[in-house]
Amino acid sequence: MKATPPRPRSRAALGLTAAAAVGRFELQVCRACGAVQYPPREACHRCLSSLLDWKLQTGGGELLAETRLLHSHDDFFRGRVPIRLGLVRLESGPTAVVYLHSSVASAPARVRIEARLDKAGQGVLVAFADGHMTETNQRPEDRHLHEMSCDPRGRKVLVADASTPLGEALVHCLVEAGAEVVWAGRGTGGGASQVRPVSLDVTSDESVARLAASIGPQVDIVINNVDAVGSAREQMDAHYFGLLRLSQALSTRTTVAWVNVLSIFALVSFPELETFAASMAAARSLSQSSRAEMLAAGVRVINVFPGPIETERYRSTPLAKLHPAALARAITKSLQDSVEDVYPGDVAQEWLARWRENPKVLEREIAMHGTRQ
Repeated sequence: MKATPPRPRSRAALGLTAAAAVGRFELQVCRACGAVQYPPREACHRCLSSLLDWKLQTGGGELLAETRLLHSHDDFFRGRVPIRLGLVRLESGPTAVVYLHSSVASAPARVRIEARLDKAGQGVLVAFADGHMTETNQRPEDRHLHEMSCDPRGRKVLVADASTPLGEALVHCLVEAGAEVVWAGRGTGGGASQVRPVSLDVTSDESVARLAASIGPQVDIVINNVDAVGSAREQMDAHYFGLLRLSQALSTRTTVAWVNVLSIFALVSFPELETFAASMAAARSLSQSSRAEMLAAGVRVINVFPGPIETERYRSTPLAKLHPAALARAITKSLQDSVEDVYPGDVAQEWLARWRENPKVLEREIAMHGTRQ
């Protein structure tokens, strides 16, 4: 059986996937006549204008009809029938065929649409009951959505470094989220029964090889949260080469998701953190290559770009700090929501917006002033 559903999509449809990758539901809106359209096309279905912008949608709609897919000629879907599908009229105008979550009542019914990434990394639409609890870990179990997601519930997770405040918070969040096993790299004994301390030094080929031989065949999710403080060489060895060692040993064995905890400084450097930013930028580049390689196996690569965290590294940095527990919750939620890129914290969100608007202006602002705050 194939590991992923069919992948062919038009270039226009990549806009839906790009939005879903950061947790947004966007559709094409014609700049000329204002028409909202689905499915994505190269031209407006009403006036044929090619001036189409992707804009955020409310997601509200009405389920008009539903059916159950009982047979498929595709190997991936053949092993997953029955699948509940529905025809939904969106508040913005168009109708769409969507996956129906188990919370949705029979038609007619009010629903809320979200864009998600399927196992092939392509954007698809999922309908939930209108007004249903939005927290993923509070939703009723739905086997199709669970497989589509990277939810740690019932899965086995490796946290590369559980010895730091972030690592400890991650282990706690994963246990709360229902992980079956949490391997705590560099962790200590005690705690929840699901937690199993393991020895791991990402700067050592031998240490990584021993871990891969021990738990490799069982790993569902890897969270690479290693953060080294030291010389430029030490930071590059941990952040870039450490990721390379881990991915070479475990990427082909991981079955669900790979999370890289990077930094917003991977996008733009900051005075006094230039060597750290360089190592993060290198790790970001490597993680993008890993994403392309692991996509064929249906494994999601999630890159997390937080702003400064409440750690010794950022003590003298004049920016708002993110608490490790808040970052751990954001990482866990990124797995539950199955996005690809996450920017936790006010600083990361602001810098991302400015970077998207004009990266060169942001570079100059930081070089001259360090921060606008």
